[in-house]
Amino acid sequence: MMDSGQAALHVSGIKVGYGQSVVIDDLSLRASPGEIVAVMGLNGMGKTTLMKSLIGVLPVRAGRIALGTTNLTGKEPYERVGSGLAYVPQGRMVFTKLTVEENIKTGLRPGQRHVPEEIYQFFPVLKEMRRRRGGNLSGGQQQQLVIARALASEPRVLLLDEPTEGIQPSIIKELAQLLKRIRDQRGLTILVSEQVLSFALSVADRVLVMVRGRLVHESPRETLDEQAVAKLLSI
Repeated sequence: MMDSGQAALHVSGIKVGYGQSVVIDDLSLRASPGEIVAVMGLNGMGKTTLMKSLIGVLPVRAGRIALGTTNLTGKEPYERVGSGLAYVPQGRMVFTKLTVEENIKTGLRPGQRHVPEEIYQFFPVLKEMRRRRGGNLSGGQQQQLVIARALASEPRVLLLDEPTEGIQPSIIKELAQLLKRIRDQRGLTILVSEQVLSFALSVADRVLVMVRGRLVHESPRETLDEQAVAKLLSI
């Protein structure tokens, strides 16, 4: 799914941190239109910091973030969503007291009132449970819900931070298939941060490995050396 033309997401030389500490220094990456890219790394290596900086929750101290030809650097999260970026945070963050349908509606673009039927086609279980409260869903169903909520904004690029966390292995396989189907039908670009190598291998076109805030390895899925990546993930 690589595209030699304009990158859907282009991150160039970003520097991000908290207070006096720098977590990410001079990091660059590209994701092509329709490509699924997995950023792998253990806890504490900077994956969530990267995701938060891309959506604008954390400001970058240097560098540039662009969505296609649109410069997002310095823009607020809602402006980035309006430009076509969507974010599914680690830990899901479902509105537990709202119904499934109300949860999804919070992601709709201004002026939209109804959940598009296409979203329920991707997530038939959510259609069945649309009147149920978000807090009453299983972990896997909540993960589907937050992805559906993100898709409601009609993004061009979808960011997913550790989507397999706390989900059963059987559901993880289904999630990989679902994300590929969404990519194929919507032409989405997906950037996913992950620790589970089997999930990354089943979903990604290209795999990057992050160690202490730096990208230390990059490989297309077809030529990926699983042992080399597994070794980096044990550092």
